[in-house]
Amino acid sequence: MTTQLLRVGTTYLPVQQVKDSAEWYASKLGAKLNYIDEDKAILDLANQSFFLVAAQNSERANFIKRNGNEHFSMTFEVDGLEALKELHQQLKESGVKVGNIEDRGHTGNNFVFEDNNSNQFDVWSELSPSFKINKR
Repeated sequence: MTTQLLRVGTTYLPVQQVKDSAEWYASKLGAKLNYIDEDKAILDLANQSFFLVAAQNSERANFIKRNGNEHFSMTFEVDGLEALKELHQQLKESGVKVGNIEDRGHTGNNFVFEDNNSNQFDVWSELSPSFKINKR
């Protein structure tokens, strides 16, 4: 096979109230709203397109691990430990539900936060090597 997947272009997230969720992502995470209707909102966030899609109340992007714990399905990256600490504090101060900064035994540190629909996301203090190269 010679064709390769090059990047993730769009992520779809289940939400209950499209307008409220779009406002949350814009105000808490700095997402740019590109389109909104009653069924979806299209946002630019973290070099990617996010669709917030009206879903049934029980739908979340999270999943249950074999051990029974709920787990996030996506990790965002920041550039370094200081950036991680700063984002953690900013989110906390703006009322976002955030977990503690953790050392999980690999390079960098992480924390988990939730959006206003209880979708969980991870944040990692290390940028991917290919993104660091392209960022310059």
